[in-house]
Amino acid sequence: MIAFAVTAAPAGELSLWHLVIQASWVVKLVMFGLAAASVWCWAIIIEKFFAVRKMNAANDRFEQYFWSGQSLEDLFASMGNRNNIGLAAIFMAAMREWKRSQDAALRAGFQGVQRRIEKVMDVQIQKEMHDLESRLLFLATTGSAAPFVGLFGTVWGIMVSFQAIANSQNTSLNVVAPGIAEALFATAIGLVAAIPATIFYNMYSADAGKIGARLENFADEFSAIISRQLDERV
Repeated sequence: MIAFAVTAAPAGELSLWHLVIQASWVVKLVMFGLAAASVWCWAIIIEKFFAVRKMNAANDRFEQYFWSGQSLEDLFASMGNRNNIGLAAIFMAAMREWKRSQDAALRAGFQGVQRRIEKVMDVQIQKEMHDLESRLLFLATTGSAAPFVGLFGTVWGIMVSFQAIANSQNTSLNVVAPGIAEALFATAIGLVAAIPATIFYNMYSADAGKIGARLENFADEFSAIISRQLDERV
């Protein structure tokens, strides 16, 4: 049988910290777990904010270079020493495969060259999207599970409070209020963790979808350019 003493908080001490300190160990575990999840969610949110901005800026710069009119060979040489991401990384992967395939293609024909280049671009797109979408699942999990974890802490805290009230046979507000407040505080922490996690998960998922579509469109355009060049050499 659950038996925890609920003591009345001294006047003026019904603060958030007092609620945490006076909570049962189960409610404390729920509170600290949700607080840790919230901190980690905000770390992911900030990291993804800069990652999305960096990816979009890099893609904008590369498209300016790519459609500026310079040859593919010159662009490949100028970008060889950079830490490329996004469209630039797809372009570099395709050009490296193109250069590796040229000698074999001249000897055995161009069959299969474009297919290999397209496969390389698809693999690079998956790598870029994996990096961009990593840890978003934690936001989704926190957004869906945190309210229920907080509710569990609330139910447990209220159950303990009522058990203590029954044992003390004292139903005054000074006895009831602290236990109920600390129980409800667990749900509040769960909502604090879940709301931003859900909002930013949806936002970054939409951003990742737009970036993924942009990468796919470029891969299709570059595949068409490679196809034209291969046709010219046949």
